[in-house]
Amino acid sequence: MTLETTQSIAAGSLVSLHFSLALTTGELIDSNFEQPAASFRLGDGSMLPGFEQELLGLSKGDEIETALAAEQAFGAVNPANRHRFPIAKFRNLLEDDLIPTEVGAVVSFKDAGGFDLPGVIAELTEFMVVVDFNHPLAGKEIVFKARINSVIDADVEAIEIKV
Repeated sequence: MTLETTQSIAAGSLVSLHFSLALTTGELIDSNFEQPAASFRLGDGSMLPGFEQELLGLSKGDEIETALAAEQAFGAVNPANRHRFPIAKFRNLLEDDLIPTEVGAVVSFKDAGGFDLPGVIAELTEFMVVVDFNHPLAGKEIVFKARINSVIDADVEAIEIKV
């Protein structure tokens, strides 16, 4: 049984959609157009607020393609998220004793809550390592495409059953 509505997307709506994210160069970042649709409640934190804002007012069958400025997508680059570590201290922070040997390598630290905090080696010298903790897509304009498969009102209790 499928609950069909002509509801427009609003805060709390249960939305099912296909989407893709790409750079303005055309490089595809993520897409589920060849996979099952993604379902989420608007405002539940599953999608960045800038992407959700673009979905407001759309209905089943609507399609959108829009370029989002970095601030509406993954944020601007924050220079305070680049940290310099002396090699000796950096070695002590890692779980093993291996120091990444190339710029662009991804390293992972544990934050105060025990969660993984990935960073990218931005600079590497004999005495110093610079790690960039900005999101890899920070500072980049993102092309957001979406096709709305269904919208269920915020006040409707919905249970998803996978067959």
